[in-house]
Amino acid sequence: MARQHERPLPSGSPIEDYALLSDLRTAALVGRDGSVDWLCLPRFDAPSCFARLLGGEGHWQICPTGPVSEVRRRYRDTSMVLETEFHTQDGAVRLIDSMPPHRREHEDEPSVVRVLEGVSGEVEVKLRWVVRFAYGDAIPWVRRCDSAEGQTILAVAGPHTVLLRGDRLPYRARHERAHEAVFTVAAGQRLSWVMQWSPAHKPMPPALDADRSTEETEAFWRQWSGRISYDGPHAEVVRRSLTTLKALVYDPSGGIVAAPTTSLPEAPGGERNWDYRYCWLRDATFTLLALDNFGCSQEAERWRDWLVRATAGDPANAQIMYGVDGERHLVEWEVDWLPGYGGARPVRVGNAAFRQLQLDVYGEVMDALHLARERGLEESPESWAVQRGMMRHLEHVWQQPDRGLWEVRGPERHFTHSRVMVWVAFDRAVRAVEQHGLPGPVERWRELREVVHAEVLRQGWNGELGAFTQYYGGTELDAATLLIPAVGFLPGDDERVLGTLDAIDRTLRHGDLIDRYSTRSGQSHVDGLVGREASFLACSFWYVDALALGGRRDEAEAMFGRLVALANDVGLFAEEYDADRGRFCGNFPQAFSHLALVNSAAVLFGGRQRHERDRANGAS
Repeated sequence: MARQHERPLPSGSPIEDYALLSDLRTAALVGRDGSVDWLCLPRFDAPSCFARLLGGEGHWQICPTGPVSEVRRRYRDTSMVLETEFHTQDGAVRLIDSMPPHRREHEDEPSVVRVLEGVSGEVEVKLRWVVRFAYGDAIPWVRRCDSAEGQTILAVAGPHTVLLRGDRLPYRARHERAHEAVFTVAAGQRLSWVMQWSPAHKPMPPALDADRSTEETEAFWRQWSGRISYDGPHAEVVRRSLTTLKALVYDPSGGIVAAPTTSLPEAPGGERNWDYRYCWLRDATFTLLALDNFGCSQEAERWRDWLVRATAGDPANAQIMYGVDGERHLVEWEVDWLPGYGGARPVRVGNAAFRQLQLDVYGEVMDALHLARERGLEESPESWAVQRGMMRHLEHVWQQPDRGLWEVRGPERHFTHSRVMVWVAFDRAVRAVEQHGLPGPVERWRELREVVHAEVLRQGWNGELGAFTQYYGGTELDAATLLIPAVGFLPGDDERVLGTLDAIDRTLRHGDLIDRYSTRSGQSHVDGLVGREASFLACSFWYVDALALGGRRDEAEAMFGRLVALANDVGLFAEEYDADRGRFCGNFPQAFSHLALVNSAAVLFGGRQRHERDRANGAS
């Protein structure tokens, strides 16, 4: 039975109303109403202290008390410093939010910095600070204390402490176990607050200067984004996508999370609610490709080192995902006291898919490391040993059915996309020997490459449908087959690729949006779940790529322009888009969506591409 807690708040704002803050260890979501509704401390996959996003109590809101006539938001250039302007009949105030990035050489702890400026007139503002640790399950002991650095509010529960320092500290609202303050901000006035986390057994961290921290945060992100090499169309949203991908890197280890949230539903009120705060090998390799396409290649070496550490040991025990430091056990459980976003239950922590067999991952890893070699990253003995171990294991398991790219919880099958990526793994292993002189059983790999290629063409192709199907012997379609030309399995203008593109257009396309596979009936026999889901944004960009590689460039560019227009007001995308409701669905912001956008920009408008000639010469 669910535990009894304080009166729950309604779930937070619409998903598209949120903006992201990141310090390269964890992330916060800030709504258009000035409320930080999601924050896990001290890292992406830690329990939350603000869980209003999922119907919990914790949040930190700063906004006018009266009606707001207009909200204007923007990131400062390509930084992760967020500005939100509230306009009222009495004047306007500007809220500036940031999280100082982790400095690798320091033991700094996560912080949220909020600065409030009076823009015009005099505006009455409220501040409400409610801390609830352990996904809302732990109400902390909160007290005020004095120090040489001024007054501080401390909130302590178990291993965690957060403290709040600032110009106008809120007082406790006795009956709601919250801290609140109401004050007036005049034009030219400037107030600030800093919330800092630290382990409960350590002394309080030293105070941060809010203005200096904001300036340093902006400077960090400007310097990083200065490496981006892109001047093509839709530059602002492409650059924002690259910055967002960087923001999902866990800097202490080099791991890359798929999203900073859990259990944002793929359909309103549904059960397709998953925890994405972990490092998928597939997602990470896609992310590195997206960053590297436009000059942001320094992350590749650190991720490769993370991969070597995470997968160390018997290759047979390699997983498809890990924790941000390489943890193996991501046991899935349900947070039964949270009502979920919009009432969508269950709220899940952990992800049982970590034990699944997903054969496509081998191809993704081998492809990413192949590209890293081509682009100048010197192979280390350890990293090639890991790849050799993966290939030895793949030689023994490649014929097995798996759960596929979409991590189905239904029966294992011979998914066509998985088999294509098995071909990619053997192909990239062959090239490592032939083109880079690395040691390996190239004749055996070459033979297996040809066997897999022939098998896919024989069993993955349905002549009656004129398309590659989702799995061998099936009749359902899958948007993952749009990747066939991108990885070089067949040319983009091959009649089988064009036939698949046309079939997906007829069955999975809805305007400019592409479903990953059919769930429109509400009952899917493939993934083992009931209920429909919205259209998958990454698949929509894959469709753009397939159009371009198939010679339909004008269509591709037009569709790309319409898709990027779906970004929210600060350039962010969720996992899915529900065209019927005009709303985002799924975890947010979603790396898969942003990296697919960036890779489409590379295909259409320049940048180093995954499908360049030397890797697009698969047999036809």
